[in-house]
Order: sequence, then structure tokens, then C-alpha cells
Amino acid sequence: MALKLAIVGRPNVGKSTLFNRLAGRKLAIVDDRPGVTRDRRFGTGRLGDIDLELIDTAGFEDVTDESLEARMRIQTERAIDDADVALFVIDAREGVTPLDQVFAEILRRRDKPVVLVANKVEGRQGEDGALEAFRLGLGEPVPISAEHGEGMADLYAAVAAIAYDGDEDEDGDEADKPIRLAIVGRPNAGKSTLVNRLIGEDRLLTGPEAGITRDAIPVDWTWDGRKVRLVDTAGLRRKAKVHEKLEKLSTQDTIRAITFAEIVILVMDATHPFEIQDLQIADLVEREGRGLVFVLAKWDLIADPQAVLAEIVEEAQRQLPQLRGTPIVALSAETGRGLDKLMPAVSKVHSDWSTKVKTRDLNDWLAMATQRHPPPAVGGRRIKPKYMAQTKARPPTFVLFASRADQLPESYRRYLINSLRESFDLPGVPIRVTVKSNKNPYAEGEEKAGQGSARSPFGEPTTGLKAKTRIAASTKAKAGAAAKPKPYGKAKPQGAKAKPGNPRGRAAKLVRPGVKPKRASRPSSSPRRPR
Repeated sequence: MALKLAIVGRPNVGKSTLFNRLAGRKLAIVDDRPGVTRDRRFGTGRLGDIDLELIDTAGFEDVTDESLEARMRIQTERAIDDADVALFVIDAREGVTPLDQVFAEILRRRDKPVVLVANKVEGRQGEDGALEAFRLGLGEPVPISAEHGEGMADLYAAVAAIAYDGDEDEDGDEADKPIRLAIVGRPNAGKSTLVNRLIGEDRLLTGPEAGITRDAIPVDWTWDGRKVRLVDTAGLRRKAKVHEKLEKLSTQDTIRAITFAEIVILVMDATHPFEIQDLQIADLVEREGRGLVFVLAKWDLIADPQAVLAEIVEEAQRQLPQLRGTPIVALSAETGRGLDKLMPAVSKVHSDWSTKVKTRDLNDWLAMATQRHPPPAVGGRRIKPKYMAQTKARPPTFVLFASRADQLPESYRRYLINSLRESFDLPGVPIRVTVKSNKNPYAEGEEKAGQGSARSPFGEPTTGLKAKTRIAASTKAKAGAAAKPKPYGKAKPQGAKAKPGNPRGRAAKLVRPGVKPKRASRPSSSPRRPR
């Protein structure tokens, strides 16, 4: 089924150009003047492997009277209501305008997925405008050039993510979507036994032998009125011990299940938890950005449960600091002990994993966090955080705008992540923080081209007649300084005065090479008598 895509935005941002690009032919009239498109135009197109039903709309105007612009606005709002996805286009060269902010507020009030597109980013002129688009609060902007076809791959990735979610939403609302839950761990850790105990039947083959499960087996289940899709996976061993082709295929299938899951349950044997392979699996889950729950299986074999659990929690905090606060559930799938604590922990992690923080609360937190622990000074200049926004959830992803962002130490970024966990109650959830800075798009171009009013660090011009004269004089002075010194003893014109500090007479002879001073006459032993 084709995806309905409405291309919306204020006048003269390139909507019709993008419409023609996606349709593959020139269906809409394109001109530099704003307001060329007035009615909705329909067409079919394709973006990668996604079939599209395109709707080109008129430029949005913030008027509600009986004028032509108001009637055009009504047509645009109807296009948004009819579409599956709204493609909100802004002009990256002009940046975010007040009309863009008004339209973004209207889009946020509607229950429609929005893809924010920053058009006209060819060259360097649109980079600042694309970064400024984060202020709209509609997620990460996709920089493209509809005229030249740049950025279509990024646009495809953004639209494909929504199209994939939209296929799941056809049968119900967000609350009716099943939680995709993958159960992973080392071989013979008790994964299949845990699945059978959860669903209440012997659905999967179990036994004392290791490596019984080879395929990733999905099982649909309902817990507390919520749909859950459990995926039992094959055990993951160390890569050096995997030699058979069949086990390699099982390992690839397990990794694929982790990639497409939302929450991952890492099952470990309670008698020897957090071995090297367990740590590597947990690190893989964190890098994939999935929620994680630790399960200590075979808990009925532990003699002193409270003391052992305290040691395991301390070891988890020490071995996996990037997953600080991840819930640890101790249970026994054979007896059912502690099984009632597993799904509430999974539901809590899923809720935290899908958290969206308001931009205002986020910036209030940023002000307090930087005031409590200011950023370090690098090279004698302090880094200044300016603004922060959340670009997406699942996992929570944030972008921080700061001066000299490329010099922000990794330790301070980890401090911000840990403070985010503590302030917004997000224990154990992977958090992504990207640091960006606003750069002058013309600075590097002037240095390369040498045009305009470029100046040296001392404020002197680097181009033009004055610069050429100054450079010639400097070159001549350097050449004179590098010439051979004049030899001593050269005749000077009559009447010339010696320069102060130059040796004369006997002192001049003494400094000449190869000249030995004469011996001074010794004074006589008896002084001369006055005459």
C-alpha cells in the first residue's frame, strides 16, 4: 500500500521542487516567486522501495479571514488530515522564521507523524539553518537539496522509519502495539525454560543439553492486557569458540533479534553471573540502543540470596558503568520464584526507553547542571553550552549546541548523561548526547579564496594594492636581513660620524680576526722623579 505524503511549509521553500523530485518528472510549476502553488496537487512517486502518494500544497499563511491566503491555508490543513506523513519543509538558507514556528505548533497539535526537512543546504550556506531547525521540536531535521537531489538517502531513512512503524499501527493504537522482547544469553542459561514458564505451556524444547535452540523463535503472548512478542534466541558463545557453520548462522540470527527488539532480557546463570561473554552481550545491547533487563536464573541454587544479590548489584555497577541502574531480577523458572517481578521491570524499562522530555524542562536542567559543574576551559577559553533539545526517543537522543563543541571532553559528556539519568529518572536506559556548534559558513571560504575584506590576525588587509606593497616591503626587508655583513675596515666617507656603540681605535683592532694585541710596557720599578 502506498504511503500518503503531504509536502507542507511556508511559501517559496521548495515544496514543488521536492514534489517533482519525488514524482520523477516536472508535474508542478516551479518559480522563484512565492505563492505559485495555490491548489492541492496529487501525484505518485517512489522513494527507494517505498511507493508514495504525493500531495503538493500551497504555502502556509497565518491568516484566518475570508482572503485567498486563508482559503489556501484551509486546503493545506485538509492535506495534512488526509495524509499519513507530513513532510515539513523549511528554507535552510533563511533559517527558522516566525511563520515556521507557528506552522510547527499546528503540526504538533495534530496526531500525524512529521518529517522535518531543511531544504537548500547545497554548499555551506544552509548548515546554520539546518542546525537551527532543532528549535522547532519536531525531531532531527533532514538536510537535503531538492534542486540537486542531495540528501535523498537520509530522507528515505527518515520516511522508512515512519512507514515501518505505520505498518504496525494499522491494526491498533500505540497501546495495542506488542512489546518486542528478545531473551538472550549464553548457552544453557535457562532462556527457553523462562519462556515456557511465562506463557504457561511447554512451547519450546528444553533440556540439560546446551545449544538445543538454534533459531530465533517468536512467541505471541499477552501480559496484563498488553500484547508481548517474546523471541527466544540461541545461546551466544565467544567468537573464538564458534567454528561450525550452523552455529554461526544461529549467532547471526540472535544478533538480528537484538537489533529488531525493543527490550532485551539478558539471562545469566546465578551461580556464575557477569562473565566475559555476558558483559559483551550487555555492551552490544547498549550500543544497539535497546532497553535491558538482567535476569539471574536458577536462583533456587543460591544458599545466601541477599548477600549474593548485593555483591552482584555492586559488580554490575562496576563492570558496566554505561548501564548504571539497569534492573536485576533474581528468579527461578523451575519453581516460579520471583517470576512476578520480571514483567513489571520490563514495562518500566520500556516506558523509560520511550520517554520524551520537554524542551523547556531540558534547558532548565542544562542551566542547573552547568551551574553545578561548569564545563572545563580548553586552551584558556571556556566552552559555553547554549541550548539542548531531544531529537527522538527509543532510545532517548539529545543534541547539545555549544561553542567549541569539538573540544568538549568526553568526561564532561558522560557527566551530562549521568545527570540526565538522575534528574529525569532514566536508570539503565541507553542515552545518546550529540554535541554540535554553530559555525560561520563563510569563514573557511574566505581563507581559501582570499576575496572580500579578509584581514590578517593583526588587522591588516591581505588583498589589494596595500597588501601587495606591504608584502613586497616585508620580502625586501627579510632579504636585507639575510645578506652578508659588511667587512670591517672599509673606508668611510669623510665627515661620517661613527655610530654609537661601534668600537674605534685599539678596540677595533682587537676585535679583528688574527690580530694580536701588543704587550703593554711594564712600569719601571722606581718612579720617575719630577723635573
